[in-house]
Amino acid sequence: MRIDRDRPAAGPLVRGFGAGGFKVDAPDGTMGVYPALLLTATRADTWSPPPLEALDEAALAPLLGEPIEFIVLGTGENVRRPPRALVSALEERGIGIEPMDSRAAAKAWGILRAEDRRVAAALYPLGS
Repeated sequence: MRIDRDRPAAGPLVRGFGAGGFKVDAPDGTMGVYPALLLTATRADTWSPPPLEALDEAALAPLLGEPIEFIVLGTGENVRRPPRALVSALEERGIGIEPMDSRAAAKAWGILRAEDRRVAAALYPLGS
């Protein structure tokens, strides 16, 4: 699927997704395809996520160094809840977490960035 935006957002944008992963345009004009992905307002990084039930702050550490309001968590093909311990740990930092399926999370990322929201994203592969 290809994603088009009327108003471009700053930073990396997910331009499409499919069986191979998420197609991302980087701020420097390069494009990459990532099976799993961490996104901030300034970068896109490949990610080797743990099983969702083992997801913790350490796995999301690259996202936590920037001031963010919340993390959009793409949980794969279907929406699943993250571990309660992770939700509590993030809440203690003043950070929310919004789980959704990874397709919806990829779309939400672009919308939220176009609104200049202080958000990060962690996207599990579409096959998980």
